[in-house]
Amino acid sequence: MLKGKTAIITGSGRGIGRAIALAMAAQGANIVVNDVNMESADEVVAEIEAMGRQAIAVKADVTAEEQVLAMVEACINRFGKLDILVNNAGIIQTAPVTEIDGKDWDRVMEVNLKGVFLCCKAVLAPMKAQHGGKIVNIASVAGKRGGGLLGNSCYSASKGGVIAFTKSLARESGPFGINVNAITPAFTDTEMTRSIAPDKKEFIIKMLPLGRVGQPDDIAGAVCFLASSMSDYMTGEIMDVDGGLMCD
Repeated sequence: MLKGKTAIITGSGRGIGRAIALAMAAQGANIVVNDVNMESADEVVAEIEAMGRQAIAVKADVTAEEQVLAMVEACINRFGKLDILVNNAGIIQTAPVTEIDGKDWDRVMEVNLKGVFLCCKAVLAPMKAQHGGKIVNIASVAGKRGGGLLGNSCYSASKGGVIAFTKSLARESGPFGINVNAITPAFTDTEMTRSIAPDKKEFIIKMLPLGRVGQPDDIAGAVCFLASSMSDYMTGEIMDVDGGLMCD
C-alpha cells in the first residue's frame, strides 16, 4: 500500500512508533525513524534495513522548532520527498490536578501538543509543493472522554488539543490535497504502560468489549490505512482503535 512513499514517524524508537515504522517499511515505505534516543532509533533502522527497505535515524526533540525543521530537511535530502508524517511522540502524566505543578503541565503540553503543531507546520510546505500528503496524529481516547484509564487531566487536555488541531488543520490543508486524520488508542501494551499495576490493568480490560488490551501492531495497521491511498477521501476523522471502549 505504501510502495515508494516516504514517512517521518516521531517517537519511533520503541512502542507504538516502532510498530508503525516496521509496518510501513513492510509495505514498501522509506522511513525516517525519529527519536531522542539514538540507540533505539538505530536499532529500528537496522530492523528495517534487514527487510531490504531504506531508513535513516534522526535525533530531534519535537518541541524544538529548529530540530524539527532539520529533521524534515534530512528526510528530503535523503529521499527526495516527504509523503507521510506520523505524529507519535508523546509522554504521559497520571497525577491528579492537585499534584501537578506548572512545569509538569507545560512539559506534557510541549511534547504532546506543541510537538504535533511544530511537526505539522514543518511538513506543510513540501507537501503543498507536491500537492499532496498524509498526516496522522496519534491522540488518545482520553482526549475524548477525559482521564481515568491512565492519563488524567493534563494528559487528557493535551490529547483533546490534538483532536481539535487535527480537525482544524484538515480544513486548512484539504484544498492542497493534504489529508489530516487522527487515531485515538485506548490502553496499549507498551513500555510506557507496563508499569501499571495488574489490578488496574484488569479493571481496564473489563471495560473493553474485545476483552484485551491493544497491541502496538493494532495501532500500526490503522495508521498504515490512513497513510495509504485507501483513505484518500477521509480527512478530519478521529478513528478510535480502542477495543470497543468508546463504541460511538
